Amino acid sequence: MNKKRVQQAFNALNKTSKQPLHKKKFTFSYKSDLLEYKSYLSNFSSEQYKLFDVLFNELEVQDSIKNLFTGAIVNQTENRPALHHQFRAPDPIPGFNFRKICTPLLKQIQKEKYQNIITFGIGGSYEGPKLLQEFLFNPASNINYSFVSGPDKDEFNSIVKPLLGQKNLYIFASKSLSTDETLSCMEWLGKNRTAKNAIAITANFKGARALGFADESIISFPESVGGRYSIWSPISLSASIENNFIGFLQGGGLADKLLLGNSLDAKKYQKLIKTLAFSDVWFSNFCNKKNRVVLAYNWRLRSFANYIQQLEMESLGKPSNPQSIFYETGQTIFGGFGSTAQHSYFQLLHQGTSQCSADIIYSPATQSPISNAQAQGQASLLSSPQKQSSNLLELTNSNIPVNLFVLPRLSLKELGFLLATWEHRVFITACMLQINPFDQFGVSAGKKIAKIFNKRQ
Repeated sequence: MNKKRVQQAFNALNKTSKQPLHKKKFTFSYKSDLLEYKSYLSNFSSEQYKLFDVLFNELEVQDSIKNLFTGAIVNQTENRPALHHQFRAPDPIPGFNFRKICTPLLKQIQKEKYQNIITFGIGGSYEGPKLLQEFLFNPASNINYSFVSGPDKDEFNSIVKPLLGQKNLYIFASKSLSTDETLSCMEWLGKNRTAKNAIAITANFKGARALGFADESIISFPESVGGRYSIWSPISLSASIENNFIGFLQGGGLADKLLLGNSLDAKKYQKLIKTLAFSDVWFSNFCNKKNRVVLAYNWRLRSFANYIQQLEMESLGKPSNPQSIFYETGQTIFGGFGSTAQHSYFQLLHQGTSQCSADIIYSPATQSPISNAQAQGQASLLSSPQKQSSNLLELTNSNIPVNLFVLPRLSLKELGFLLATWEHRVFITACMLQINPFDQFGVSAGKKIAKIFNKRQ
């Protein structure tokens, strides 16, 4: 890294930030069979993109990408690689073959014809499987899928208690299998949990044994898979019971292939990732846009924002690196189901003083054209001046930078491609900021202090 060139690029970026807003606008589109994208990035320009690209090269981000996918130590604070991507590799290394790991138990589950499959987990063990199950939406299914996070017994009593006495499968998903919330659910189940109706999905095989799980009912995965990246792992077992989960892995694998490739299609995809990462760093560090709203306009994607919230804020919510030219790290992510959000907090986006950027996601494969019109209309209204009423009270800000993502179909393959793309965005952003996206000591601190206060009760 040439520190002088890095500083020069940063100074040039800072200089461009003083230019009038109306002179700066970056337009970029991407289209493939699995994802379409269009930028509406006001207050970002081609000049700034080029300067960030200089930084990308000087910070040796391409080497960091290579290190991630070759299994090098990229999580320096915990001295381990980050190998979640191996689950979606065409030829995964031993211990990461989803089909091989899960098929024996899946066959047994399918034979049993359970009425209810209840997953207990929190964080990545909750957000990922829940997102997948909602996305799969199968009204013809004879199985009721439920998800329980576990901190409040009222949740357990509301979801699980009415199902006791039925033919249930209980899945306990926890990397450490020491999470208080998940252990509480285990305790509340009591004798309703048996060796025959309970499964543990964990990186702690011995701990699962000690808790009474039968060896054949334990699915383990490696420590090198972080919780917020575990959606690719056996943690998502419930989503594979009635569906071709391999399609999800294939979609993610295709995104990885493009990120690492040299073809024309790969170069276009890499520009998409750079556009997302560069503009995120730009808006948070130079434009005071500390918040980003994530809005999915398909009901099957209603938990997408929650999933992205954990992925980004747990990965990028770190102290700034004293060696970095950038002070601000991750943005605050909020959002939800777009159509509902329009009627709750869009007033702030359209006419408030808070500085935000926005990600909007929709699919034309929806059951209703209304949501499509809302997604496209809001992307346009948020980002660009529209012909509006002469009444000053009705004028909107129209200055919010927008990333518009379109899924041609609502299939697992498309979703896998989108989520892996988002992971690439986060990783490159972390590389630009020179922070570690794979540790989460702030989360651990919260768990430790909760244990102290729990002892005081």
